[in-house]
Amino acid sequence: MIKQLLSSFIVSGAFAVIFNVPQKSILQCCIVGMIGRLLHSSLVYHDFDTVQATLIASLFIGVISQIFAKIYKIPVIVFSISGIIPLVPGGLAYDATRHFVEEHYNLGIQIAVKVILTAGAIAVGLVLSEAITQILKIRKKSHLHDYNE
Repeated sequence: MIKQLLSSFIVSGAFAVIFNVPQKSILQCCIVGMIGRLLHSSLVYHDFDTVQATLIASLFIGVISQIFAKIYKIPVIVFSISGIIPLVPGGLAYDATRHFVEEHYNLGIQIAVKVILTAGAIAVGLVLSEAITQILKIRKKSHLHDYNE
């Protein structure tokens, strides 16, 4: 588990550097990726399906990214992209491709569907976190407006 957390930390930091993230935010990007991977691994360990665990972890990564963006006054995408990288199913996509090349089509299709569902879970989690944040902002403004009247 420690190796997995450390590798997630390094991978998130490496992608932050590749994406030219401001140097003062690289540590936060690493933390977002590491926490997201920790949550994903914990959920899978506790018998969640990989797709469900990815959805929950990406939602959590999106929320943390929103919070960090507000605290450090940097766009959300800086934290969310670097943080989501450890959840990308690259190994599964490679396996699916390899099975297709080896003409094991049934297994290739099964794995490819899991890749598509996992990638979709990442997208849905990030979109849901943005939607939740927007709803909370609207609600907060509405309560402040009611209070001022």
